[in-house]
Amino acid sequence: MFRTALRNVLAHKARLLMTVLAVMLGVAFVSGTLVFTDTFGNAYKNKSAKSFDHVSVAIQPDGGSSSGDGDAKRPGRLTDGLLKKAGSLPGADSAIGSVSGFTALADKDGKLVGGEWGTTGANYYPGKDGKDPRYDFTKGAAPKSAGDIAIDSRTAERTGFTVGETVRYSTDGPVREAKVSGVFDTDEGSVVAGGSLVVLDNATAFKALNKTAYDEIDVKAAAGTSEAALKSSVEKILPKDTDAVTGGQLSDDQDAMIEQQTRSMSQVLLIFAGIALFVGIFIIANTFTMLVAQRTKELALMRAVGASRRQVTRSVLIEAGLVGLVAAVTGFALGIGVAVGLESLMNSAGASLPDGPLVVAPTTIVVALLIGVVVTMLAAWLPGRRAARIPPVAAMNSVHATPTMRGLVVRNTIGSLIVALGVLMLFMEDNYVKSGGAAVVLIGVIVLTPLLSRPFIAASAPLLKPFGVTGKLSRLNSVRNPRRTASTAAALMIGLTLITAMTVVATSMGTAINKMAAGSLKADYSVSMANFQPLTPEVREKLDKLPGVEASSPVRSAYGEAAGSYTTISGVDPKTIDKLVGLDFDSGSIDALRGDSVLIDRDMAKDKGLRTGDTVPVEFDDDSKTVKLKVGGVYEGNEMLSGVFAATSVVDPHLDKVVDKQVLVKMKDGASDKAEDSIVKALGDNPAITIQDKDAISNQVAGAINMMLNMLYGLLAMAILIAVLGVINTLAMSVFERKHEIGMLRAIGLDRANVKQMVRLEAVIISLFGAVLGIVLGLFLGWIAGGTISDTVSTYAMEVPVGRIAVFLGIAALVGVLAAVWPARSAARLNPLQAIKSE
Repeated sequence: MFRTALRNVLAHKARLLMTVLAVMLGVAFVSGTLVFTDTFGNAYKNKSAKSFDHVSVAIQPDGGSSSGDGDAKRPGRLTDGLLKKAGSLPGADSAIGSVSGFTALADKDGKLVGGEWGTTGANYYPGKDGKDPRYDFTKGAAPKSAGDIAIDSRTAERTGFTVGETVRYSTDGPVREAKVSGVFDTDEGSVVAGGSLVVLDNATAFKALNKTAYDEIDVKAAAGTSEAALKSSVEKILPKDTDAVTGGQLSDDQDAMIEQQTRSMSQVLLIFAGIALFVGIFIIANTFTMLVAQRTKELALMRAVGASRRQVTRSVLIEAGLVGLVAAVTGFALGIGVAVGLESLMNSAGASLPDGPLVVAPTTIVVALLIGVVVTMLAAWLPGRRAARIPPVAAMNSVHATPTMRGLVVRNTIGSLIVALGVLMLFMEDNYVKSGGAAVVLIGVIVLTPLLSRPFIAASAPLLKPFGVTGKLSRLNSVRNPRRTASTAAALMIGLTLITAMTVVATSMGTAINKMAAGSLKADYSVSMANFQPLTPEVREKLDKLPGVEASSPVRSAYGEAAGSYTTISGVDPKTIDKLVGLDFDSGSIDALRGDSVLIDRDMAKDKGLRTGDTVPVEFDDDSKTVKLKVGGVYEGNEMLSGVFAATSVVDPHLDKVVDKQVLVKMKDGASDKAEDSIVKALGDNPAITIQDKDAISNQVAGAINMMLNMLYGLLAMAILIAVLGVINTLAMSVFERKHEIGMLRAIGLDRANVKQMVRLEAVIISLFGAVLGIVLGLFLGWIAGGTISDTVSTYAMEVPVGRIAVFLGIAALVGVLAAVWPARSAARLNPLQAIKSE
């Protein structure tokens, strides 16, 4: 039976080619994802490990941050006094105090260097030898005064800055200038990943980064002292709310964090790889169903000479296993190329990845081979089992086994029950159950596709009428075998279902954000620092001096427990806030925001049973006494404005340093290019400051949504490509199956052009059937998802992106036309006389 299976594989190489390609693409996606994430994680681990060479024990805050961002927090306890104590401990060689924070550096064109997420500033803390072991200077020297700054070598290379040049930087709004004193090498993870690092002298760093204490104190062990022994010594001098961690533990924690991050990325990519493989299952099953049908007589003869049902099924599975093995090996090789391509793509997008060797783990090889072989064999099992159940005599009397109607009735019944169960799950409260319901509905519709194909194809008759005989023949061919048509269309349907659902949600969300911005903000501009960093109050003072500014208000944030729940208390200017925001009040008004009064959103009022006039106990994070504040109004919150609003006079005493999250600005003549330019100039043309009008705020959110949507389109393109291969495969084998019929049509006068048209129209019908089914199902799932979103986003309403849906249908029709090129050409080139003689 093995030799027979091998002979059949070699005899049907061309017919199995599309199956190999489908499995190969799925395996390539999986193995490429695994290789890429292993390589990415290994390179980061290697780079990160070096950054702890100077750390034997680190003293860190425990229970409070010393980020200096103006958030309410407990006072920093990592003082110079503690630093000196740590450095003089028995077994300690040296101790370094470190501070770091957001520091925006402008390049020679005035643009932000390193991206919003990776622009960091740190202190230079010289040891006994006058050097800081964290930085290896290759040019110039370390910074010594407020007029000096050092930059990392990667940033120097990207920007072209050299020692002695003047650069501009900003940490909290005002722009500062300094001369480049030196260039250093560093293995800091953010720098390796494409960010930038600037170093200031210790005193300047504290002032510029708004620090009152060190973020961390790193103690280096003397020769002969272990990390554990040094940690024991350090623990004896630890103040309250601090902790000691060994360098080894820090390295392990960072490795675990990197592994978690790469695992999350891997899981997302593997989900789409799974979708691609799931689509491939339909192609494999379809291929083996048709191959088995074409070899019915051969299988019957095997049964007649003594082969058992089990042997026939095993023969088909061996064929599938061989095909899967070939596809897995080629897919794995292609997957390595996919991994390299992903790295190049991310680097070209600005996410500079660390250098490192390509990591091909043994588990990746095993997984690739197992996936290719197992998926192929599972998909071929049902056709093989069906072939084994055909009685030998019946098979010898018929070239092709005709599917029974009883099987379709059972399938339709099962499919209807699955869809009913899925719909029931979709209307449950739990979001996880809803997600499961969406998957169940999709599976149910796939099972029901043979039933759904008949009315759709019948409805296409008027559209095919202008094509005359070829249109009628293509329609009849499409409906001849509903199982085959359904399997082919289902592959395309899955991809378009997901794409349509995500497009509906993304489009609707973008519109909701626009409505929210228009309704909630009266301000013309929001002024903030990049990466949500704090602004000094000096920014607002400069803005108020502009002649075109009508009103402005800072937005400051403190944190604490209000009525027993941890929340944000936003401080605003009660004199001007009514001109800058539009709140929809259930009770009270914005005029009540003065003195010790606060405004709370509807959700909080409902949850805590509060009403206008009630007193709210608030315990701020600065360990001060509980403050009793009066509810001046209850408003409807949204994604832009929510939580507790208080006067700045209430919030400021509880901030370690008074800074603003943003400043809202209203201009006398409204938003304009001239008004925006005046703000930019007033703030010193700072590359780190973001100035946004209402449209820009909406576009920022919409841009993020669209970028995510485009990434998902790219990932789902693999599933669509595999679906195209499925259409090609089905048509090619269908043409081979209908040689005799096509020969007869040619003999009675159907020319080559009409034969091509017949096959093309059949492909278009199948593709459009899958597309329409996918779009309808996607709209339904988008509507269900919208119901969940609207519970939290009040302005959300489902919006059908008609233009994009029309594009999807056009692409589906194009898929059909392109997929039919090779099968149509093969059909047209058949010799009529030889085709008539074929069985």
